[in-house]
Amino acid sequence: MTPPTRQANSIRQHALEIFQAALKAVDPIASVLRHTHLVDDVLQVGRHRFALKDYDRILVTGAGKAGAAMARALEDLLGDRIADGLVVVKEGHGLPLERVRIQEASHPVPDARGIKGAEEILSLAEAAGERDLVLCLISGGGSALLVAPAQGVTLTDKQEVTRLLLACGADIHEINTIRKHLSRAKGGGLSRFAYPATVVSLILSDVIGDDLNVIASGPAVPDTSTFGDTRRVFEKYDIWDRVPRSVQNRIEKGLKGEIEDTPKAGDVVFQRCFSELVGTNIQALEAAGAKAEELGYRRLILSSTVEGEAREVAKVLTAIAGEVRDSGNPLAAPACILCGGETTVTIRGDGKGGRNQELALAAAVALAGRDNIVILAGGTDGSDGPTDAAGALVDGDTLERAKATGIDPFDFLRRNDSYHFFQALDGLIISGPTRTNVMDVYLALVA
Repeated sequence: MTPPTRQANSIRQHALEIFQAALKAVDPIASVLRHTHLVDDVLQVGRHRFALKDYDRILVTGAGKAGAAMARALEDLLGDRIADGLVVVKEGHGLPLERVRIQEASHPVPDARGIKGAEEILSLAEAAGERDLVLCLISGGGSALLVAPAQGVTLTDKQEVTRLLLACGADIHEINTIRKHLSRAKGGGLSRFAYPATVVSLILSDVIGDDLNVIASGPAVPDTSTFGDTRRVFEKYDIWDRVPRSVQNRIEKGLKGEIEDTPKAGDVVFQRCFSELVGTNIQALEAAGAKAEELGYRRLILSSTVEGEAREVAKVLTAIAGEVRDSGNPLAAPACILCGGETTVTIRGDGKGGRNQELALAAAVALAGRDNIVILAGGTDGSDGPTDAAGALVDGDTLERAKATGIDPFDFLRRNDSYHFFQALDGLIISGPTRTNVMDVYLALVA
């Protein structure tokens, strides 16, 4: 293998440092404690204040990849004031806690452990009374982890629907629209169980636009989607005929009004529900930009709402980086171009990878032969698709190194096999579970 040049290595190292700064800015413990304070036995969450003397118990529930770290923050703040709690997290994302129990489960395809955790959470919520305070910790991944199938729908059915949606290129808004209508916990379902308790949600956003009813499928906020929206998603991707019959039956009954839809704004169950957004993608990008400036780069944040096919986003990002190098627009080198969001991949091959690795591989193709440009695509949760990598890092020499190793990048791209491509070139970003999740970070460095 032909190694990167010394100059390329320097830029690559800077890219990794900038990515690490983004992760640090959305650390779940720090994020929760920035927004949650305890003063004179009054719990302040954002602008909301809760006098603890008004409550007999504090319960902690929730689901998501950041759940264990968020729960640790609450334990640090509230200690033995927490009476009980359970949070479901992705396997490998747990932490040892004193007051809050952790249930690890499968993600993105749900499993029986997720059902066990969800049922215990719904039982805790249902047992909560008017003088109980329920703190709900919500972060990315919660939709797959908080598994409480609606009546008539089995775990196997939900697993099959999840696989179909992941393979067809549906975005997270569309996927969660369907999840909410196949669940007793999502789409405001947890609020139904907890009413009339006070429910306060602390939310780490992993969705475009920070839409609260989409993050983890909004278990404790009003739902804006309907059974009609659910049917339209299946039809858009031409997979309605492949959906399990039990799911079709439920949606058809919902369309006829035979099944009650998810609770909407104004429903009594939300009278004592409050939400606070504690971490977002733009916070990560701003911290990344500050680090880039510290390293000597001019910085430009394009957007925190990037979506679309990973390969197409790669073309746009590399085109902007090339324009910076060639003409100094929209800013002169040395420059750091930043954006974030969540792309999708339409799977056509039998390979292994994730949206960030696919974006990076497509960027490597577009960058071929261009000096002094590095592109990084990484998931803030530390995992990208069904892999142990957060993403990948490429430069203008990546394709040349691949050819020197005897591998065909176009074949790997065609088979959606970006993981094995970057594994062969030592280009994967392996961070392990970060226990946070605010979508993805994409950056281009131009020296």
